[in-house]
Amino acid sequence: MRLLLWLSSISDRSEGTRMLAVTSDDVVRMKDALFFEGEQRRRKFSKFWTLLPLAAVIATAGITSNSTATVIGAMIVAPLMTPILGTALAIVLADRRNVLRSVLMVLAGALLVIVMGYLLGLLSPVPEVAATNEQVAQRVDPHLVDLIAALATGAVGAFALVRSDISDTLPGVAIAISLVPPLAVVGLTLESGAPAQAAGALLLFGTNVASIIAMGTVVLLAYRVRTTAAASGQDVGGLSRLSLVVVGAFVLLMAVPLGVSGVQLYRQTAVVAEATPIAQRWAERQAWQITDVQFRAGDLWVTAAGPAPNIDPASLRRDLTAAGLGDVALEVQLLDGGIQQVPPS
Repeated sequence: MRLLLWLSSISDRSEGTRMLAVTSDDVVRMKDALFFEGEQRRRKFSKFWTLLPLAAVIATAGITSNSTATVIGAMIVAPLMTPILGTALAIVLADRRNVLRSVLMVLAGALLVIVMGYLLGLLSPVPEVAATNEQVAQRVDPHLVDLIAALATGAVGAFALVRSDISDTLPGVAIAISLVPPLAVVGLTLESGAPAQAAGALLLFGTNVASIIAMGTVVLLAYRVRTTAAASGQDVGGLSRLSLVVVGAFVLLMAVPLGVSGVQLYRQTAVVAEATPIAQRWAERQAWQITDVQFRAGDLWVTAAGPAPNIDPASLRRDLTAAGLGDVALEVQLLDGGIQQVPPS
């Protein structure tokens, strides 16, 4: 009986190993899809450098017009996922030439989108910053949860690459992990004179890239891509620990500022919870109503609606100061009277 159980256990482990393995044809397919080499090299380059600027235009237009559907369209069109996953595959195969080529493609592509975002921002009649554009606000203040989501999405993307039978999930992956829109925001906010917001959007892009490469490397190693490639006679270099350490360090490098912003988010959430009843009492005294209280780009935004004449925002500033929130920058948006900035006391 024990012998039968032992043989069954070995059989189960062997079956599990086969399930987490790819064929030599799969390796060839992945290399052909991700590497810019071979007979189709020129065609691949032309496809990449045609689709990427178009995606940049679509993303920038969607952001400036505050159109989520247009931004999603840019995510689907953008080809940046190819060299990023190509970097992961090249790391697993220890193919230094394709690592360098893929990294350069990512960097050059990112710079192109930023420049196009900047140039298109010159055509915008108003500054494209978090205070005036919701699409920008969504991408300039990433937190640790964005890293967690990006890691999960990167794993799905690598899994869809390995398993050709579920490749139809790739459009969903492209939507879930934002690449071109944050870069467009970098260009727009730089043109609008908001370098801190540009840095936040660049951090979001870097987080997504690091997550795709890290999880792509893990998934490809788990599916024994190196072993299969070597067994089929394909060129496989020696995978050094340093390469894996660099990938892990890249993720940790992104995690540090995201962790700091996570602490800031916790504090902002606490401030909103404390400020909301104060703002509501302030509005009720003057027959107005609070419609929204939130943080945008480090400022507490209070939106109030009511009949003219406008109520006095300075009195809300005094109420918040009395509650110990005097150091919080306040923006009061009056739905019949525009936006009034009330500096900290």
